Amino acid sequence: MTRLAATAAILLTGAAVLLFQLVGCGRERAAAGEGGDRLLVVASIAPLADFVREVGGEHAEVEMLVAPGTSPHTFEPTPRQLELLSRAALLVLNGIGLEFWADDLVSAAQNPKLRAVRTADGLDIIRAGRGQGHQDVGNPHVWLDPICAIHQVEQIRDALIEVDPAEADVYHRNAEAYVGELRTLDAEIRGAVGTLSRREFVGQHAVWSYFARRYGLVEAGVIESTPGDEASPRELSELVGMMHDQNVTAIFVEPQLSQKAARIIAAETGAAIVELDPLGRPPDRGYLETMRANLRKMAHGLGQGEGP
Repeated sequence: MTRLAATAAILLTGAAVLLFQLVGCGRERAAAGEGGDRLLVVASIAPLADFVREVGGEHAEVEMLVAPGTSPHTFEPTPRQLELLSRAALLVLNGIGLEFWADDLVSAAQNPKLRAVRTADGLDIIRAGRGQGHQDVGNPHVWLDPICAIHQVEQIRDALIEVDPAEADVYHRNAEAYVGELRTLDAEIRGAVGTLSRREFVGQHAVWSYFARRYGLVEAGVIESTPGDEASPRELSELVGMMHDQNVTAIFVEPQLSQKAARIIAAETGAAIVELDPLGRPPDRGYLETMRANLRKMAHGLGQGEGP
């Protein structure tokens, strides 16, 4: 068991005691609201919550587990979130191991009516080596490729229809409209990337791999092979040497993680530190706005000026 998984397990054990006291009144509220209130949907991360809001519209009440500014890789659930899941109709997950805590969380919620959907199922997953137990581990950051995001939106649409078939037409219309916006975003990114003077970057961790694969950027290396785990001095030295050899001049960092190592590397190489947000900060900035802001910063860091 990893350190993070162990921490989550300990928290879930304690939270389950409180949940036992909360769940009764929670289920009473759920029963009272059946047929009248909005559908309670819990999403793991901000982009998925945004997708649910777009597809569900006025019919969905959306709650998010991983708060803005927090990494899903270091998330620890709270008793309130367990209580939410005890009443929810749908849990929207990314999958591919991002929510390593999800199965324990669902079990602790004790909600037999809860439907969980892993929205990355069916996508072409980038392999990220082997984890504990020597099982294959996939890179989970699919939502940062807008074409993969379309697949996730469609998975959410289908899951909403399954739990709320009476509003199927609404969910279909909303999903179709939002998919159109995602296709527009895809076209904007393709246009911007086509004008870049450089395409190589080092990531804080492998969060931009799907974006790079889709749009022809080159992820030359990463600082943290496991998010939140500091690189060793030897690993940092090798990364600095590689950046010198390949003339990599941009480091993509994230506001959710410490940037200490990135600053050390930047001082040694002269590379620019470009802060990109893979999650966003709803409700002030949704997925589309976040991706466009990231694109402008990325384009500036790789030599395009201010981008579109």
